[in-house]
Amino acid sequence: MKKLTAVFIATLFAGAAFAQAPAATTTTTTTAPAKAAAEDRAKVEKADTKAAEKITKAKAEEKETATKADTKAEKTKAKAHAKAEKKIAEAKKDSTETKVDATRK
Repeated sequence: MKKLTAVFIATLFAGAAFAQAPAATTTTTTTAPAKAAAEDRAKVEKADTKAAEKITKAKAEEKETATKADTKAEKTKAKAHAKAEKKIAEAKKDSTETKVDATRK
């Protein structure tokens, strides 16, 4: 009977000791998740800011590229038009020379 009572009392003491241990760690861990959540929010905000900057930069590059492409297309069109005008002028000159030669004969 004494052994049974001793085991019962030892179990009570052990149970009381272990029951209090998680309460102490829970108090310290409740601040840790809050701190971790704040750090996570800060990381998310930083990532959002970086993403917004990248988007802005990409849109600016897109506008610049489109402007360059438009300018290049205009230059190409102008060159083609000048080349066509030159060929037309040469063709008219050749036609005129041919007519003059035909009338001389």
